[in-house]
Order: sequence, then structure tokens, then C-alpha cells
Amino acid sequence: MDVEELLITGDSDLIIRQAQGEWETRDIKIIPYRQHVEDLSKQFKSVEFRCIARFHNELVDALATLAAMLPYPGNVHIDPLEIQIRERNDYYNAVEVEPYVQPWYHDIKRFLKTKEYPKQASRDQKRTIRRLASSFFLSGEILYKRTPDLNLLRCVDAKEAEKIMN
Repeated sequence: MDVEELLITGDSDLIIRQAQGEWETRDIKIIPYRQHVEDLSKQFKSVEFRCIARFHNELVDALATLAAMLPYPGNVHIDPLEIQIRERNDYYNAVEVEPYVQPWYHDIKRFLKTKEYPKQASRDQKRTIRRLASSFFLSGEILYKRTPDLNLLRCVDAKEAEKIMN
């Protein structure tokens, strides 16, 4: 495509500084990517890395979390990921909001965040929370359910669903 100058933007100051060579890359999973960026950069007259501000960048956070979970396949070409952003949810159920009630995923989210169980939880309830938590992951304050085909479902309570629908 005869590109000579390249501007690369990202929302992770750490990754941008590592790509520029300002900071050392110690994470074993990132080192091959860093080397690949360095090799590719030699094909251009100039390459500039720029960190952009992050405001409500939940999709990027979810993709970064997903990428960290997948094994790096070595020198194999990785096809680009195509993402479709839809304006409305495909499926939803109408529910009535009860005041001062914790969301359905409260115990799972708390366990993932602090490794704590509810105070009155029995041994069986603790085991159930651990088992359920294994198919969820927390990205910041947002809880996602991992499906068997690695799709991500954002967990919302009735209040959040109502905001999204409006």
C-alpha cells in the first residue's frame, strides 16, 4: 500500500511506552508482540505511537481481557477480529425493579473482586459461588459471562437494563 509514515494510537499508556521502547517489556505473553512491532516498524520511514484518553471504553477492556486469556500461536498469522456493534440488544426480558435489592450477580462479582463469600453462606453455597464464578470474569466494575464459544455477555441488573433500553 506504499505507506511510509504510520501513526499508531492506543488507550494503554503501558503498552504504548513498551512499543516505543521507553519501558521494558517483562510480561512473557507480550514479548513476542513487542518484537513483532519492532520488526514491522523497520518497514516504515517513521512510526509514531500515541496514547489516547479512555472514556467509557468498555469494549476495548473486554477485548483486552479476552486477548490475555487466549494462548499466543507463535509465528502463525492471526486474522483480524471483526466486530459488529448493534444499536439494540438482541434479547431482553422486561422485569420490574425492586428497590434496594442487590443484582442477581452480586455474590459472584463480590467473590471475583475480593474472594469473600456472603456472611451466612453455607459450605454448599460457597462451592456453588466458586463454580459459577469460574465462567465469569470481571473487567473493572463490569462483569461478563463467558459462553462456551468464548462470546462475552455483559451482566446487567434491572436498573442497568432499564437505562440501556431508554
